[in-house]
Amino acid sequence: MAGNQLIVLNALDVAKTQLYHFTAIVIAGMGFFTDAYDLFCISLVTKLLGRIYYHVDGAPKPGSLPPNVSAAVNGVAFCGTLAGQLFFGWLGDKMGRKRVYGLTLILMVVCSIASGLSFGDSPKAVMATLCFFRFWLGFGIGGDYPLSATIMSEYANKKTRGAFIAAVFAMQGFGILGGGIVALIVASAFDHKYKSPTYEVDPIGSTVHQADYVWRIILMFGALPAAVTYYWRMKMPETARYTALVAKNAKQAAADMSKVLQVDIEAEQEKVDRLIRNKNSYGLFSKEFARRHGLPLLGTASTWFLLDIAFYSQNLFQKDIFTAIGWIPPAKTMNAIHEVYKIARAQTLIALCSTVPGYWFTVAFIDILGRFFIQVMGFAFMTIFMFALAIPYHHWTQKENHISFVVLYSFAFFFANFGPNATTFVVPAEIFPARLRSTCHGISAAAGKAGAIVGAFGFLYAAQNKDPTKTDAGYPAGIGIKNSLIMLGVINFAGMLLTFLVPESKGKSLEDLTGENEEETAETELQNA
Repeated sequence: MAGNQLIVLNALDVAKTQLYHFTAIVIAGMGFFTDAYDLFCISLVTKLLGRIYYHVDGAPKPGSLPPNVSAAVNGVAFCGTLAGQLFFGWLGDKMGRKRVYGLTLILMVVCSIASGLSFGDSPKAVMATLCFFRFWLGFGIGGDYPLSATIMSEYANKKTRGAFIAAVFAMQGFGILGGGIVALIVASAFDHKYKSPTYEVDPIGSTVHQADYVWRIILMFGALPAAVTYYWRMKMPETARYTALVAKNAKQAAADMSKVLQVDIEAEQEKVDRLIRNKNSYGLFSKEFARRHGLPLLGTASTWFLLDIAFYSQNLFQKDIFTAIGWIPPAKTMNAIHEVYKIARAQTLIALCSTVPGYWFTVAFIDILGRFFIQVMGFAFMTIFMFALAIPYHHWTQKENHISFVVLYSFAFFFANFGPNATTFVVPAEIFPARLRSTCHGISAAAGKAGAIVGAFGFLYAAQNKDPTKTDAGYPAGIGIKNSLIMLGVINFAGMLLTFLVPESKGKSLEDLTGENEEETAETELQNA
């Protein structure tokens, strides 16, 4: 189909890997570094927030966030992200990728800083403003998903397109790792400077006044990497596929890509007009779209939904799993700041050993093995490891088996990232038409965040102990970690089955995948006849 393709788009498809590819990865990737940092750093400080603002005199355990407050603090950013993915995904197709790209970054910088400030000193005021600003932080993060994926897919060549898009998403692993490292540094510094006893020795003295700065600094640090890349985002030209196929400006597309590729490219305005005339008539809610792209959209949305239930619920009650197996000591045996250090250390180790390597395995193999194979394989191994953890769960909780438990848990995370956590991001940026690409990616990503909300809210309750006397303060009895892991195994298996709705996109032009070249062929044959 390359003969029917615009010269400027074919030039992008066959271009050798150049500096602009890596520049685009850095620009878009730093956004995802910030996204992951901001979304996951809250789980590092929720225990500290409980100690500071919900201390109860005489209680045998340190204060903890009430269930409704904890659910709001953990889940509100996901609600904002879902809304941002839908809104900015749609806006990216209406106004252009570049014009919207800077707005999301400004929103992320401002709201990261504001989240750390969280005005007031009463628990109600602090939590209300924290949730308010984290919603809008999530709204900005949501816009980064469809825009970064779409921009990278439309800039990349078809031979290594999967690796480039996956590399952008892989920066999420470094964001999670970065959150843990920043928390380690901040907690270590404050713990060293402001010595305090454990909770069981001195309940009030175990939380020093300066502990209030710890969580604020950790949250506000997320503004830095986003601010650094703003200038470069604004310098990027609009993608040629948007300029030519959506804005219908062949001359501008050719001029922009001539500078990027450093070759002379002919502007084909007549060909653009002919391409646009008939094939861009159907909309997102039309029967034609449903016929052509309905099942693939169902596949990308449903698999991302199921994946994020498992992925985000694991991250959110990760600290509780580490407590259960003894990696994090009982809260009463630590002071407030040292508890942050212990939680951050556990998250950093998991990120370093499984999360980050998993992402980069996907980058290395996605254009060799293909998206479909990696996604099915990832879901399958996640299912196996979840059941391997869940069925003999009592065995893993025994002290001599703790390390083996963590190894299996790390493998589950590894295959989430060398699997569907990366491919569900890549594929929606490839298989939908240019004029609807950002919107459809936003819909798929929003379905994922709906799954994250289910995981964030549902598993805060589900993972609670079956014995009401052993639950966290304010929580009803749950189904326990064992049964929660079994549920995640079933969810992963369903994701594997729904992957069969998603087409393979390895090594194909975006226009071949979406049928845009085929439509032009049909029109050309009709004119010739």
